[in-house]
Amino acid sequence: MSDAKIIDGKAFAANIREKVAAGVEKLKSENGITPGLAVVLVGEDPASQVYVRNKGKQTVEAGMESFEFKMSEDTTQDALLAKVEELNNDPKVNGILVQLPLPKHIDEEAVLSAINPDKDVDGFHVINVGRLNTGMAGGLVPCTPLGCILMLRDHFDGDLSGKKAVVVGRSNIVGKPMFNLLLQESCTVTVAHSRTADLPAEVGAADIVVAAVGRPEMVKGEWLKDGAVVIDVGINRIEKPEGGTRLVGDVDFASAVEKASAITPVPGGVGPMTIACLLVNTLTAACQQNGLEAPKM
Repeated sequence: MSDAKIIDGKAFAANIREKVAAGVEKLKSENGITPGLAVVLVGEDPASQVYVRNKGKQTVEAGMESFEFKMSEDTTQDALLAKVEELNNDPKVNGILVQLPLPKHIDEEAVLSAINPDKDVDGFHVINVGRLNTGMAGGLVPCTPLGCILMLRDHFDGDLSGKKAVVVGRSNIVGKPMFNLLLQESCTVTVAHSRTADLPAEVGAADIVVAAVGRPEMVKGEWLKDGAVVIDVGINRIEKPEGGTRLVGDVDFASAVEKASAITPVPGGVGPMTIACLLVNTLTAACQQNGLEAPKM
């Protein structure tokens, strides 16, 4: 077994939440502002319900206002858009999150586009995508890639400059924003995907590997360069030979841990960072909407 450092996402996320709580306290005491996060849940998806409950709990623990709106499965698109518009105009709400997936009859893109980009704490609005793409200040970054970059900055003591990074996966939610964030840190970045000609060779050249492809244990340890840092974004549920299921990432952890210098586990790696970074974005949004500088994380 190598001495790969296991990056503890749970502990890291707890530390981020403490920093957010301190930032919220400062915003309240110095400016009389309490950040507010509104979450809209349409339908009865059990996984979404658990997720929304956790978000609400952590929002309150950080000292923020939590507003939850549950709408029925048969809610019309117009009714949902009206709710979004109401929240856009509510000064108590600094961040708006519409929980995905939405029921089939609702156009997700239309709903996400209706959110005021300055309150778009998911970072999915095309204006925030454009801000990230061009390096413009004031954009809100999708939570999962933001969590990954915070962990990488911490691991490399704030300096990723000159590192070769490979992002496996090109989704709008993780792959593409991850590419832009790594580029902003002065990494040399390759985005690999299902059509990449020689994926093992691309991965083998990288100092940093971010796996976000949605295929269980696809990235093998033998592909890795010795001492690579591996961030595994994947969360896949697979059958166990003895029955039941277990969670695995997009990286084959058992073989990767032999070659990597540091790696995030699944579960307990990137996952806990997502809600922590949602709180970061809500605090950032509250500061920006009031012309104040957001605290560094």
